[in-house]
Amino acid sequence: MTFGRVNPQFSLEDQQITGLGDVYYNLTEPALVEAALKRGEGSLGKGGAFLVTTGKFTGRSPKDKHVVKTDSVADSIWWENNAEMSAEGFDALYEDMIAHMAGKDYFVQDLVGGADPRHAINVRMVTELAWHGLFIRTMLRRPDAEAIKEFTADFTVINCPSFQADPAKHDCRSETVIAMNFDRKMILIGGTEYAGENKKSVFTLLNYLLPEKGIMPMHCSANHATGNPVDTAVFFGLSGTGKTTLSADPERTLIGDDEHGWSDNGTFNFEGGCYAKTINLSAEAEPEIYATTSKFGTVIENMVFDPDTFELDFEDDSLTANMRAAYPLHYISNASEKAVGGHPKNIIMLTCDAFGVLPPIARLSPAQAMYHFLSGFTSKVAGTERGVTEPEPTFSTCFGAPFMPRRPEVYGNLLREKIAQHGATCWLVNTGWTGGAYGTGSRMPIKATRALLSAALEGRLADVEYRKDPNFGFDVPVAVNGVADILLDPRRTWDDPESYDRQAAKLVKMFSDNFEQYLPFIDDDVKAAAIS
Repeated sequence: MTFGRVNPQFSLEDQQITGLGDVYYNLTEPALVEAALKRGEGSLGKGGAFLVTTGKFTGRSPKDKHVVKTDSVADSIWWENNAEMSAEGFDALYEDMIAHMAGKDYFVQDLVGGADPRHAINVRMVTELAWHGLFIRTMLRRPDAEAIKEFTADFTVINCPSFQADPAKHDCRSETVIAMNFDRKMILIGGTEYAGENKKSVFTLLNYLLPEKGIMPMHCSANHATGNPVDTAVFFGLSGTGKTTLSADPERTLIGDDEHGWSDNGTFNFEGGCYAKTINLSAEAEPEIYATTSKFGTVIENMVFDPDTFELDFEDDSLTANMRAAYPLHYISNASEKAVGGHPKNIIMLTCDAFGVLPPIARLSPAQAMYHFLSGFTSKVAGTERGVTEPEPTFSTCFGAPFMPRRPEVYGNLLREKIAQHGATCWLVNTGWTGGAYGTGSRMPIKATRALLSAALEGRLADVEYRKDPNFGFDVPVAVNGVADILLDPRRTWDDPESYDRQAAKLVKMFSDNFEQYLPFIDDDVKAAAIS
């Protein structure tokens, strides 16, 4: 049987997906919570939050992500970064997954990726778990009841955690699989309950489609000055660098916390929700995000809680350091209703430097901005991916290599063109370590980071004195009101300056070695910005 609202001309049967048990279309949040509770998928927490654990997968599995190699995409996919799958393997995977699904109940959400209707895509999510339906309904944009009556999908995602792939038969790496087929306009996910795979599959999809329209897809958060969308800022960064925290500024309007596009019309959010890390989250430091953890329908992933009081433990990382809360954008009081902004006036590239070498803020030239964008230096933080238990220095091009199906230069050139056209000021902000490397130093004080960002966004850094960084050549402010001068000069924060010099030389070489792969594809000014 079928339940809920759906376009009568676009049921699963119309997509030749048949043989299932009961199918629930476009249930709203209360119905999804009720279904998930009845099915024993989780617990109802304080305020109506839904508490779940995701088993052995508490982060993404990027090595299990595949793109089907067909003639239409063979020359445009960055195959060094995207594992290929044969069309035959995908077809077998699809047939076996549908057979596995036979007779079981499923939940369908018809949703939209993209706040700008001129560039949005319709996505049908078919999920085995009711709470996955709640999660993705929170994370993507929700059409109204009238729009559902005429909804047809551009792409369909089927997520079946109980299905395990056969590498030999399905041409994949392991029993866990995320397989994208652009010809069949379908994504299959199996063998993992981690909900983040749902949203990142849609992000990857948009990262492929939008550049063909001249739109820059960005792994970034974004906000704008209250009442002034023209004053927009975007914050590039991998998970754990502060995208969600730093964009949730009470003095500015939040556009979104993770995934955006930059078109000829300005900035637009891909999503309708936020997916915040909750480890060490506090009401004092981040009151709005903290408050979402006890609001109805917020999905709380992999957090330890008291079985009697349902109080969440924000410090216990025994399940994972990647504990998270997924909540709708409107749970943040200063969030934009339209989730759009102007062309970025400021571009912030966030890095979490576990070496303790980089300054807390630096101003970049356009060529330096492209260099650091292509480099994408940061440290993977514990829990974000399987097997990462402590900060691990890494280079993730475009600050999001796992989600980039095209070559990095495609995105780098788009960014450079838009910076040149609209005159954005670019900054590199280090939210990592100061006073020493990981294990010796300490994390950059959040108050200092916020003060520096406020100064940059308000234009107060335009006329201050700068020094040229001896290691990277970018401009670093000498003094900023409200920030200790010593923080602005990392070498002074180390007990042993010579140890800092050795660590800096090590990091410089890592940058140089990593960037060699891009030299054949970039212009001379970017090569000049590279470290030799």
